[in-house]
Amino acid sequence: MTANDTSYEGFTEDERAAMKEHAKEMKASARRGAKADTEPDVLAKIAEMGDADRVLAERVHALVKENAPDLTAKLWYGMPAYARDGKVVCHFQSAAKFKSRYATLGFSDQAALDEDTLWPTSYALTTLTPATEERIAALLKQAAG
Repeated sequence: MTANDTSYEGFTEDERAAMKEHAKEMKASARRGAKADTEPDVLAKIAEMGDADRVLAERVHALVKENAPDLTAKLWYGMPAYARDGKVVCHFQSAAKFKSRYATLGFSDQAALDEDTLWPTSYALTTLTPATEERIAALLKQAAG
């Protein structure tokens, strides 16, 4: 298949909405200044989520606060994210965000998760068991460096 055999459909409606949210977040951040407390915005976004996503997001938020307290909560493309020096280390993506089957906990290249030549950067979340929370806590501690 060549480039001429495919047509570009552009961004989905959900992707365009996420980009618009990100633009609003950037403008709000510029108005408030880099040192502004953005955790209330993150908590408000979590509160807007449907029941299943909200329960997961609230617990992930608590796990970040407990295990990586140096990370700062902020919104990133309309998702709860946690940053170090303004750069996103990890984020929670609700299943509803892009009409996915499951929520995800994702890590950026800022996370110190490097392991050999292959490692996961995103984890599907369906429910949080004590064992799952332990694994997330360990990942957060490692990611935060």
